[in-house]
Amino acid sequence: MKRVCVFCGSGEGNDPAILEEARILGRLLAERGIGLVYGGAGIGVMGVLANACLDAGGDVTGIIPRTLMRKEVAHRDLTKLIVVEDMHQRKALMADLSDAFIALPGGFGTFEEIFEMVTWRQIRIHTKPLVLVNTSGFYDGLHAFVTHATNTGFIRDSNLELLPMADDSRHALTLLGSGSSHLKF
Repeated sequence: MKRVCVFCGSGEGNDPAILEEARILGRLLAERGIGLVYGGAGIGVMGVLANACLDAGGDVTGIIPRTLMRKEVAHRDLTKLIVVEDMHQRKALMADLSDAFIALPGGFGTFEEIFEMVTWRQIRIHTKPLVLVNTSGFYDGLHAFVTHATNTGFIRDSNLELLPMADDSRHALTLLGSGSSHLKF
């Protein structure tokens, strides 16, 4: 695994444990020689993640749409910052450059990125694994919702493995390092 794409918020939220988990993940990626690919912002969880990886000597590639250069305050000190025209190009390039995906907490943008990558894997556009880091139970509600969608017949039981959760960043990297395509939700 050479590069991991991390989806996460451009806001900081109000739980300090989430920012600390972003710091931990950034350091772990750098220590393990795994490049970080992310949304390119210098603020919020994204900025904390990127700075931790950079501070630990890691390689960080940010990908940001031109329209978000000001709103998300593009991080200017990355190993590489790629400016694209729109969100579709951002996600496609993030996916192309990465071997796997990790999702830290975030908002609608993070949710949309998670579900697009899961859908792409479900229909075999890619075969790359995704793991959610469930800091402070952040994804518990999502787990309940996806379970409800499964129980009502809209998601196959077999597709639950496409959206596994890890307790923390170390666990997420362990799951990704196992190479298993049968991670459990």
